[in-house]
Amino acid sequence: MKILSGFFDYFQISILILFLIVLVGRAIYLRLTQNINPIAIGRGKRGFRLVFEIYAFAGLTIWLIEVFLSSLHSGFRIFPESVSTPLFDSTLLKLIGVALLLFGFVIFVLAFVSFGNSWRVGVDVKTPGELVTSGIFAVSRNPIYVFLNFWFIGVFLINGTLIFMIFALLAAAHLHYQILQEEKFLVQFYGPAYDDYRARTGRYFTL
Repeated sequence: MKILSGFFDYFQISILILFLIVLVGRAIYLRLTQNINPIAIGRGKRGFRLVFEIYAFAGLTIWLIEVFLSSLHSGFRIFPESVSTPLFDSTLLKLIGVALLLFGFVIFVLAFVSFGNSWRVGVDVKTPGELVTSGIFAVSRNPIYVFLNFWFIGVFLINGTLIFMIFALLAAAHLHYQILQEEKFLVQFYGPAYDDYRARTGRYFTL
């Protein structure tokens, strides 16, 4: 059981590191080769939308740190012990969490391949890039958000703590709201092309 527990810890850290490598690597590539800054958080925003994007980025950062600390069984934790105590300890649920993370990460990589130079973090109102409808985007209009939902749920199942359950619920609500905001922008910017794409492709999955 100790060996299996170690596997879950190393697995979480590995996914986290791979995510950061892909994210940062792609951002640097676009900046150096295309002169595109894909990090659009807060750019061109005001009021509630600005606060919302900054809050979301800060929340994701805190969650990533908590995942890292939890995997290392660190004595230092951001949140109190009362919300960091496991609610359950089920090997089956942990394995389901691993499966969700693996499946989600495959979706994440496929989304990056399909995105090409159009990938952005946040809504880029100035240089949004071309509308991507092929590859994994022919199955889901928001594959990266699907991946993030799988990741949050998977981490909760692996760790089983209240704080990760709270994060998963808040993330699902936030991501859905973010999708709705992006859809408003996409309709305005791409017009009939996006309307046609939206009619044939599901928001999360095409059934």
